[in-house]
Amino acid sequence: MNITSAKYGKDPLTGEDSCVNISLDGVKWSVPIDGDNSHYQVILEWVAAGNAITPSDPYIPPEE
Repeated sequence: MNITSAKYGKDPLTGEDSCVNISLDGVKWSVPIDGDNSHYQVILEWVAAGNAITPSDPYIPPEE
């Protein structure tokens, strides 16, 4: 599996990082931050190999 980009994504309601948006073998995925998720485990291996996940964009709370 070849990850070419990875960026944290925020939950739109809480503003907390809730997923990692990646390009994996040319396909875009939104992978939940969950240690039991096999794609998230691949991301952790990718990071352990010296790669970095780009921080998420600043949170802008929804208007009430």
